[in-house]
Amino acid sequence: MALDTPSSRAVLFGVPIRGHLLVEGLLLVVILFLLSQKSYKPPKRPLTEKEVDELCDEWVPESLIPPTTEDMKHEPPILESAAGPHAVVNGKDVVNFTSANYLGLLGHEKLQESCTKALEKYGVGSCGPRGFYGTIDVHLDCESRIAKFLGTPDSILYSYGLSTMFSTIPAFCKKGDVVVADEGVHWAIQNGLHLSRSTIIYFKHNDMKSLQSTLESITHQNKRAKKVRRYIVVEAIYQNSGKIAPLDEIIKLKEKHRYRVILDESNSLGVLGGSGRGLTEHCNVPIEKVDIITAALGHALATEGGFCTGSARVIDHQRLSGSGYVFSASLPPYLASAAITAIDLLEENPDLISKLKNNIAVLRQGLSEVHGFEVMSDSESPLVFLKLSKSTGSIKGDLQILEDIADQLLKEHSIFVTTTKRSTIDKCELPAGIRIHVSAAHMKLDLEETCEAFKKVMASHLAAQ
Repeated sequence: MALDTPSSRAVLFGVPIRGHLLVEGLLLVVILFLLSQKSYKPPKRPLTEKEVDELCDEWVPESLIPPTTEDMKHEPPILESAAGPHAVVNGKDVVNFTSANYLGLLGHEKLQESCTKALEKYGVGSCGPRGFYGTIDVHLDCESRIAKFLGTPDSILYSYGLSTMFSTIPAFCKKGDVVVADEGVHWAIQNGLHLSRSTIIYFKHNDMKSLQSTLESITHQNKRAKKVRRYIVVEAIYQNSGKIAPLDEIIKLKEKHRYRVILDESNSLGVLGGSGRGLTEHCNVPIEKVDIITAALGHALATEGGFCTGSARVIDHQRLSGSGYVFSASLPPYLASAAITAIDLLEENPDLISKLKNNIAVLRQGLSEVHGFEVMSDSESPLVFLKLSKSTGSIKGDLQILEDIADQLLKEHSIFVTTTKRSTIDKCELPAGIRIHVSAAHMKLDLEETCEAFKKVMASHLAAQ
């Protein structure tokens, strides 16, 4: 190899080669040489007992649960009696506004008699899921009674109120589906949406303009939107605000954009409508226009469990795909019997709904005169929701003030109310407040004394600021 100085080129066997080709060739040779060599591996040596002990002493396992904060250490008051309109809390007689006993049926003589007969006939539990050996005749009777009361073809019972939403939503909403939900839905719905693995889009709380713009944007931005299953998920009466959903407007948007509607009637069954049939009756909407209706039985009907009602196809699908139905032990027979009796009582005593509405009006009127509070809930909602007129700027700060007020009401005036303190896994970001459950069994004197107690406590709180 010779170097041709004038041209600065290498010459190999009389053939001139450019400089970069020579460098690249040398690099290729070096790479091939390195690849052919065995990689160095340090000799393996077992750890000594001392080294093992040192590693074990240094290892700190990751906590199975998050650190406990001061907020988590709060001990709620303990009920020592039935959760009726008057109850015993921490050994003290109080007026109870924490129980969703809207019709005052808790402890009703006929419900207790029905439960007693069922216990004597069937025992306590079913000890099996519905699909195997847990279906008892009273379950079928209860499903038929609910369907007949609401005017639907069929119903399905779940053994727990929360599991109704955990099961119903994932049974229909799958990965790739689009679900538009109100941002104020309660935690059971949130969890059902999470388990569905669908694409979840939230609209502003009970805002129909927001819902309309959300539906339109989904259609315009996603060309595949019309080819996938689409759902709107709302509550009849929102547990986190006490507002009532405008079902008539929702149905118009549903039909315009071709969505299906899933409606939770847990807080409206037995409350809204002239005969207590819920939001569909309240808004004069034919019930068949709502694709899927769910509700917990532990509110106005004063029992436990939940149900879904709708077309025969909707119900039959859940008997194979509703996880809470397929895998959980069925509803204890005496609770199903109590639900049937509660519906009978509701039909026989429509005046219970009138009494409830009168109590709601009395309480709202009195609370509207309390300075420092604002009533958020709708006028016909049995969930009377109070929020601070002047927020501290944070949910945590507002909650601390509200909890102090609730504690003072309990200690000084024997009024038992609860705040909207939410779990760390609850994603709802609506304003914090005090939630008051009104019952038809509350006396007018109870309501008037409660309003006066709120005025006194709030006045002392404002004076201390």
